[in-house]
Amino acid sequence: QLRLVESGGGLVQPGGSLRLSCAASGATLARYAIGWFRQAPGKEREGVSCIMRSDGSTYYADSVKGRFTASTDNTQNTMHLQMNDLKTEDTAVYYCAAVEGPACAAGWGIGRPSADWGHNYYGQGRQVTVSS
Repeated sequence: QLRLVESGGGLVQPGGSLRLSCAASGATLARYAIGWFRQAPGKEREGVSCIMRSDGSTYYADSVKGRFTASTDNTQNTMHLQMNDLKTEDTAVYYCAAVEGPACAAGWGIGRPSADWGHNYYGQGRQVTVSS
């Protein structure tokens, strides 16, 4: 059974940077597309970024494009989300995911609720708060 454990996140001022990491155990991440989701207060959890397993194509929500960078390290069985130039509207609980279905293909799932993605394995979530 795949298990994902997240670390990182926290409180930062607008314009600052944070990094989220996600360590996998029980299976290799190389078998899955990987994704990052976030859930702001009062909103659904939605896809922010994903990386295709087949060719490494990476997709981002327009709201984070150019500021967030998703990556994987197959030798360490980990994934990361580097978040730069953070804005108050980025405040949310962030989840890493191993994606079993096709929702990452062509970035289809980006911006869609996680319920539309089918079955994923999720980390426990980490709070990211951007505030002055």
